[in-house]
Amino acid sequence: MKLLIEKVVYGGDGLARLSDGSVFVPFTLPGETVEAREVSTGGGRREAELVQVLQPSSARVAPECAHFGVCGGCQYQHATYDEQLAMKRAILSESLERAGLSELPAIVTHTAEPWGYRNRIRLRLAEVDGVLRVGYLRRGSSEFLPVQMCPIASPLLWRAAQALLTLLSEDAQWLRSALEVEFFTNAGETKLQMLLFVEREPAKGFERFSERLRERVPELVGAGVSVIASAGRNRKTQRMRPGTAWGADGMGCDAAGESYWVSRGAFFQVNRFLIDELVRLVTGGRGGSVAWDLFAGVGLFSRVLAKQFARVVAVEAAADDLARSFKSEGRVAVNATTVEFLRRAVLERERPELVVMDPPRAGVGAEVCALLARVCAPEMVYVSCDPVTLGRDLKAMVDSGYTLAELHMVDLFPQTFHQETVAVLRRETA
Repeated sequence: MKLLIEKVVYGGDGLARLSDGSVFVPFTLPGETVEAREVSTGGGRREAELVQVLQPSSARVAPECAHFGVCGGCQYQHATYDEQLAMKRAILSESLERAGLSELPAIVTHTAEPWGYRNRIRLRLAEVDGVLRVGYLRRGSSEFLPVQMCPIASPLLWRAAQALLTLLSEDAQWLRSALEVEFFTNAGETKLQMLLFVEREPAKGFERFSERLRERVPELVGAGVSVIASAGRNRKTQRMRPGTAWGADGMGCDAAGESYWVSRGAFFQVNRFLIDELVRLVTGGRGGSVAWDLFAGVGLFSRVLAKQFARVVAVEAAADDLARSFKSEGRVAVNATTVEFLRRAVLERERPELVVMDPPRAGVGAEVCALLARVCAPEMVYVSCDPVTLGRDLKAMVDSGYTLAELHMVDLFPQTFHQETVAVLRRETA
């Protein structure tokens, strides 16, 4: 098929319209004329694979990574960075408009270095032709793809992955047992944590294995094992139990003038260059008596808010790291889900001046939106990694009386279709 690409949609595919419907083609750009071959998906959505670009966009560039197009990690390396940002802004606007939101504020874009930004990578381990390799999954499949580079990863992470493979001759039992490995570093690449995922844990030798790796990568401060306790390779359905460990069980990560303790395997924002800017957008210029930080994680926003509000309540369902560090007068760490906390708060008629929320990709959902409408805080800041669920939730909040005052797109995930949005909602107080 010869197709004219109209736009790029969330997920990274280009959209072309035909008389009998739309076709989606990956690795294309708006305005391009391409030749594509339709593929069968069985899902009701017409998809095609790119055969050749007949008339390229002026924004098309050569990708930096040799695995681009085959690896499932990146979708936008064929576009200039300015074009990537333009596509993401268009997708954000369209997602919010489709949700029924009109009169959107101008989208303010926040960027940093678009390569080498990731502070965490999780690699698979598998033998290829008798040689142990690290890699990801091939795009759209569960097939292992050995890789020789990952230019969006912090250089230390890739150096650690290469060093790991040199241990095979000395510590084969641990590497042969591992299905995956995760590396995590701080913004300055001065410290490194490693987590091995295994199905069966060898009886001994992990301390020596870790120390040998530290000889090659001196930044390594801690390592641990996570034993996969359930069948199946789907990460979403796997159950894990902690195994043996070596060194520190986490490390301090500096951001926005604060130091956060992040346990091995715990969540922390992935872009090491933009964390400070994200915190500034959420917390800057705000202060008062009471603030709530919902889905607080390790307290990325809570710690800064505590300097500006007399009392900050940080709510997190997995609050181990938060409870360890967020304690003193005016700082309250609550180990609960956001919906559990809000149900109690509504009954007790608590009302903060600011609500911050940074939910997972599924968003906050209808019940949380309804409870927040009853809390009626004068200002809310919503941090989202999914424009579709963001649009759904913002529409509910606007319908309850809030005004969408600010929209910020913080590009935490360059070269990929993923995007982070900071939305500021305000309402008139009685």
